[in-house]
Amino acid sequence: MILKRRPAEERGVAVRSWLHARFSFSFDDYHHPEHCGFHSLIVMNNDTIEPGGGFATHPHENAEIFTYVISGKLEHRDSMGNGSVILPGNLQYMSAGSGVTHSEFNPSRDQATELYQIWMLPKESGGAPRYSEKKLGTRKASNSLELLFSGDGRYNSTQIRQDAEFYFGQLNPNCQISLPSNPKFPHSWIQVITGCLSLNDLCLNKADGLAIEDQDGQLILKSAEPTEFFLFKLAESK
Repeated sequence: MILKRRPAEERGVAVRSWLHARFSFSFDDYHHPEHCGFHSLIVMNNDTIEPGGGFATHPHENAEIFTYVISGKLEHRDSMGNGSVILPGNLQYMSAGSGVTHSEFNPSRDQATELYQIWMLPKESGGAPRYSEKKLGTRKASNSLELLFSGDGRYNSTQIRQDAEFYFGQLNPNCQISLPSNPKFPHSWIQVITGCLSLNDLCLNKADGLAIEDQDGQLILKSAEPTEFFLFKLAESK
C-alpha cells in the first residue's frame, strides 16, 4: 500500500479578474507530470468565483462532472434545459455523455462563491447526457460516510457511468472512522474540504488530498476538529 499526500499549497494556480483557482491535477495551462489525475479521477479544482463572475456557455463530452458549493451560490444552465442555483453544502452531477453545453455563474452582487469541481472519466464513451442534484445541506450526518454516487446506484446513491464510489464524510472533533479495504476498489482519493484529518503518521489539512494505492487492510481516519471530506473509491485503471 502506498500513501501520497497532495499538499494544498503545492497545487496549480490560475488567476483571472473574477477567478482564483487551485488545481490538484494538471488542468488548463497548469501541467505537472506527477499529477495528471489519479486512475479515473482526472480533475480536482478548488475555485473561488468573484461576484458576477463565471464561466460562459461551453461544451463538455465524455466526463462525469461533480460540483460542490462550499460557500456562496452557483447558478447553472445547460442544453438539457436545466436551470438552478446550487446552494452551500449541495452537490450537482452532470454526465456529459455524447455532448452537452452549460454555463456557471456567481449570481451574487457582493459574495464570492467557493466550490470544488471534480471530473471522472466514464467507463464507456457516449450516451445521452444526465443531470441530478444532491441536497446535502439538510441531511449531513456526523461521524459517517454517506455514499452519494456509485456505478450500481445502491443504497439510494445516484448511478454514474464509472466503476467508482463517491462518499461525503463528516467527523466531529476527536472522532474517527474506518476505511475498510475492498478488492473491487483498491485505490482511494481523500480530499479535505474543511478541518483536518490524520491517517497513520500523515496529517491532512484543509484542501489537502491523499492518494491511497492498493489498500490492503483497514485504515482509520481521525479528526482533531470538525472536518468534512470527500472519499473516492476507484477501480483499477484500464
